[in-house]
Parts: sequence; C-alpha cells; structure tokens
Amino acid sequence: MKAGFLEKLIKRVGRIEPGEVQGFLIRLMQEKGFLERVFEALQEGVVITDANGIITYLNKATADIFALRRSASVGEPAGRVFSGIDWDMLAGHNKVVSRDLEVFYPANRYLNIYLAPIDDAGLILGRVMIIRDVTRHRRVEAEKIESETLNVLTLLAAGVAHEIGNPLNSLNIHLQLAERKLAKAPPKLREELRGILAVSRGEIKRLDSIVKNFLAAIRPTTPNLESHHLNRLLQDSLRVLEPEVADRSIEVVLELHSSLPAMTIDGDQVKQAFYNLIRNACQGIGTGGVLRIRTDMDEDNVFVRFIDNGGGISPQDMANLFKPYFTTKATGSGLGLLIVRRIMREHGGEIELESEPGIGTTVTCYFPRLDRRMRLLQAKGDESKEEVIDV
Repeated sequence: MKAGFLEKLIKRVGRIEPGEVQGFLIRLMQEKGFLERVFEALQEGVVITDANGIITYLNKATADIFALRRSASVGEPAGRVFSGIDWDMLAGHNKVVSRDLEVFYPANRYLNIYLAPIDDAGLILGRVMIIRDVTRHRRVEAEKIESETLNVLTLLAAGVAHEIGNPLNSLNIHLQLAERKLAKAPPKLREELRGILAVSRGEIKRLDSIVKNFLAAIRPTTPNLESHHLNRLLQDSLRVLEPEVADRSIEVVLELHSSLPAMTIDGDQVKQAFYNLIRNACQGIGTGGVLRIRTDMDEDNVFVRFIDNGGGISPQDMANLFKPYFTTKATGSGLGLLIVRRIMREHGGEIELESEPGIGTTVTCYFPRLDRRMRLLQAKGDESKEEVIDV
C-alpha cells in the first residue's frame, strides 16, 4: 500500500462524505490486490499473522513448500499449521528471528525462516514470516565437506593398506607354517591348537575384509567399461544372496523391463553395488517380508529400484546414511552405501533414497543412457550456455 494513504484516510475520516466511502473502499481493495499479486509472484514463502498468531495470509510459494491448502490454513493458528516450528517460542521474542529448518514432506529440503513483528509504536499488530529455500546452498556445503573428508581418507588409504595389509599377510603365512608343524604334534595338543588357529584365521580374514571395504569405499578407481545388461547383473547378484534370502523367508519379486538397452558399465562394480543394496534391504526387512526389484527407463536414464517393506529409516538417520562408518545395524561397517554411491558416480549416475519408518525403504539407482561423466560449464557472464558432453 502506498506510503501515507492510510494516514491521510484516518485524518479525513471525520470529514468523509457518504458518497466518498465507496471510492475509498475500492482504493483500499485495489492496493490490497496489488500487494497480494506481488506476494504471489515471489518464490519465497510469505506468511502474515495477527497479534495472536492466527494466519491472515499465506502466498502460493508457502503452500507449495509445505503442501498446504490455503483455504484450510487461513484463520488457523500458525503453531498448528506449521507444527514443526515452535511458533510460541519464536514469536515470544518480539524481535526479528532467523532460524534454519529441515522439511521432509512433500520434498526433503532446507529452509531459512525469517520472522519479524509488525510493530506500531511498541504495539505488536501481527507478524510476517519469510521462508527461503536454502537447500542448494546446504547441499553445496555438504558436498564440499564430504569431498574434503574423502580426500583425507584417500591419503590415509595407502598407509592403511601398507601398515595393516602387509602384517596380515605375514600372519597368514605364519599360521600356515604353524599348521604344518602342528601335524607332528601329539593328537591332544593338535586338537587344542587347531581351534585356536581357526579363530586366528577367522580374525585375520575379518580384518582383511575391513581393509578391503575401506579401500573400496574411498579409493578412486577406473571402471572397466564393457557392454552389459542390467537385468542379468541383477540376477547374478541375487544368485549369490539366495541362501540369505531363503534363510530369512523373504519373497523377491522381479519386475524387469524386457527391452532395456545394453549399458556400457563395469559389470563387477555394478554387481557389487546391487549386492550391497539387496543385502541392506534383506537386513532391513528382517524375516518374512517382500523385496520388489524393478527396472525401467525414461528418455534420460535406465533405473533400478529396490523397494522393501522393512522397518524404514528415521529422518534423523537419513541425513547420516552416506557418512563413513555410520550404520543403523549392530554388525554393519557403515561403508556399503558409500561404496554404492562411489560406483554410481563413477558411471555418471546417482543413487536416491526414500524411506518412511514403519513402511519401508526405496533405493533407486539411475544410470544415464548417455555418458555424462563430463560437463562443460558456462562461460563467465553467459549463464545460458551449459551443455552435456557425450563422450
């Protein structure tokens, strides 16, 4: 509303002729309509409440961000509509407050909320909340931290392979020598020591597996690219896990697209990724559940989707799934998903997770139909030019 219009109206209210009232009301509606059109054009969310926290207006961007129906939200307390925000605490400051917020529905995104009182000479008439989507900024920061972490881990990888791998090989050789000498020992002593040697071999094997998983998760590799069919690789991975699937009484339902194109990929790496995801799904299900594996494609990607009806993953754990050594399992290494994501990114693809506690988890692997491991960035000052390089 134009500055001073209300003040002029208030000063003249005692001298307004009845015929002028309609004109003033029309002018007020026009001014209000203009402001609403401005708010509707904004990509940021705008919420206005009265002094008691009752919503008097929210724009379309707000409704889209929080999946709200405006007609059902206007007239309701803001604390009820935005249940994840402690409205009373924020509004109780009676000053400008800026806080970050994570939203999981209808899409996982990070928001910054800016709440300011509408003050008239110390009297709080209401409040306005501005909502900005800062997801891109947060993800850039997270990727930067992740990159720096992996760089540090990569530098440690060579040392780990040398300092742990070589002694393990030496121990394994000495155990073999001990077994040979044990053959000449008395039967009673041979029986006692055989159990000790078996435990030692098992622990060496376990340590060797930990080292290999660590290196596989962080060490850059060069994929051995050949033509493969994803459906066949999936079936090979399932065949390896058949005993575990059967032991857990899990029903595996395959919904495989019959006309998927052959993909230029590293078959062994992709099978490793599928193996990890199928095993994760089985562990998430427990016993007696269903794992649905679906392959399909669109114009840009061929994708493989793993859908289980296990216990799901909490929103708090979802944010940590790709951190090294984070696991929700009692015996997990916390490197499985990290390995899968590295494999997918080395193929120019990506992995996407969706989960709802008590309902289940869906993991989707996207394989680009064209090679997208390289991208030409736009020249400075020319934001319109950015193209994908097909190599």
